[in-house]
Amino acid sequence: MARRLLGRLAYGSRYDRIPSSQRVYVRPGERLIREAQWRRLIRRAPVMSLAEYQRLRPLKDIEEFLSCMMCGESRQQPLFEPGANGWSYHVVRCPACGFLYRNPGIRPERLGDLYASGYNTFLTGRYAANRQRRYELTMEAFSPVFDEGKERRLLDFGSGVGLFLELAERRGFDAFGVDLSPESVVQANERLDSARAFYGAPEDVPEIAAGGFDVITLWSVLAHLPRPLEDFGRFRSLLAPGGLLLILTVNAHSTQLKAYGSGWSGFTKNHLMFYSSVTVRTLLRRTGFAGVAFAPHYGDTVEAGTTRLSGPMVSRLRRNVELSDGGNMMRVLAFADEEAIGRWGGGPLTVHRLNG
Repeated sequence: MARRLLGRLAYGSRYDRIPSSQRVYVRPGERLIREAQWRRLIRRAPVMSLAEYQRLRPLKDIEEFLSCMMCGESRQQPLFEPGANGWSYHVVRCPACGFLYRNPGIRPERLGDLYASGYNTFLTGRYAANRQRRYELTMEAFSPVFDEGKERRLLDFGSGVGLFLELAERRGFDAFGVDLSPESVVQANERLDSARAFYGAPEDVPEIAAGGFDVITLWSVLAHLPRPLEDFGRFRSLLAPGGLLLILTVNAHSTQLKAYGSGWSGFTKNHLMFYSSVTVRTLLRRTGFAGVAFAPHYGDTVEAGTTRLSGPMVSRLRRNVELSDGGNMMRVLAFADEEAIGRWGGGPLTVHRLNG
């Protein structure tokens, strides 16, 4: 309420009709205000040992307490308590490297509990309405990686009901998918022609465990992984020489997170870990990738040309996204090796090498 009042005093009603997801990027001075607000939050939030933190939090039977997955730091800095419609959890920050994660987290062997029933309905309902448009826009942002799939193998990890696999097979990829929802896998295979989806982990499927993939995609999956270092080590081993890994995930350096705190759209029921461009570099470097490139996300309606913002507002939004955080979603293209960088790293992409 106090934030709304301050916003009204500062800006009046001029921006009320602009969606909140765009408003933080177009109101004058907002970016700098939110950055200052974030720094103040970090300064004031307590830092405690893991033992101290454990005494404050009840532990459910599917949960476990964690140290930082990126750097191993055990100290905790509690920041947020998101929740809605019967679910809630706690988000902490690593005081050493800045990584944000849910703590207590979900034990890996119980991860399937989150997707055992009803998840396929979620994926085909309102959530799915604009998914394929988002996939298309992200592929365009990393062109020409996805322009032609002929004679190239692709694995979609967390393939859901096959919305992306459908696009991949249209582009000629020899496409495979894996997912933890058996109902979603059934629906995916009903949708697909040449591509195939499987239930389980990559090592459970001989066609996938053999590796040799030119591309692996993780569409809104990274935030769901309880053991990211293990998973990314596996992804790296599944890639062929010259291979690429694409990630679309919520951005933990987002101006929207800094503005809305526990009400941020990235804090959803099944999300476990929240990455920035800094911490995703750490993840990729530690699991053997050679380089990484990022593409800003201005919002689907802006990129598709369907936004109601005026031309000057769109220009202001794009400028502030580029100056600050890269958008509320983070688009990442990881290069397995120098061969991948040499083949795909030209054009508008700026490749950041991870081992030098």
